[in-house]
Amino acid sequence: MAHRRPWYRFIAWLARNVLFRPLGGFRVTGRENVPMGGPVIIAPIHVSYLDPMLVGAVSPREISFMAKEELFRNPIMNKLIRSLNTFPVKRGQNDSSAIREALRLIESGRALLVFPEGTRGNGEQMGAIQGGLMMMARRTGAQILPVGIWGTHKAWPRGQKMRRHKTALHFGKPFTLADIGERPSREEFSSFLAEKLHEACLQAGLELKMPAAPELPKASAPLEKSSESSDPSQA
Repeated sequence: MAHRRPWYRFIAWLARNVLFRPLGGFRVTGRENVPMGGPVIIAPIHVSYLDPMLVGAVSPREISFMAKEELFRNPIMNKLIRSLNTFPVKRGQNDSSAIREALRLIESGRALLVFPEGTRGNGEQMGAIQGGLMMMARRTGAQILPVGIWGTHKAWPRGQKMRRHKTALHFGKPFTLADIGERPSREEFSSFLAEKLHEACLQAGLELKMPAAPELPKASAPLEKSSESSDPSQA
């Protein structure tokens, strides 16, 4: 569904003109980088509840979304968000039905929004890249589109009310797993995507620290150590 349906276009217009313009306006760059056909995983930085709304409102291509299942309990909200290509996912557990639906959508040639970090960050440091996105890309062969966002964490800070603040978004250049290497490891993929997200965020105006390196378990000390040890750490 590369071209947007009239209903989807109308809701996107409302979001731009009734939400984001009154909040302080918005700037969008890199729209030419959005693939208009074929399977794509839209991979934005995540710093605010406003992020999926902003991406959907300014993307030239219609997008499918995942949302926490609690949002579907209200009948009116359920009907609305389902009409905008949104399906439920159970947070905090391995939701196999949501994963199957995500793979089905991507394999059918749709564009699906997936937050690489899995949860909202603080707008100062990028969270660790989760493994689900790589799995989806490997299973489907989809392109991955990094998206940088600035200002949404100021317009709707975590745990606070919405306030006026400008926002900006940059669509980076898409890539595939093959662009990283023949069979990239999860660490190689995470590092590559984090770098592309960092670049897209800089284009949008957000300076983020890269994800913190995972802590490695400390090696237990040997019971005995030879006086002629060749351990370079002892040199």
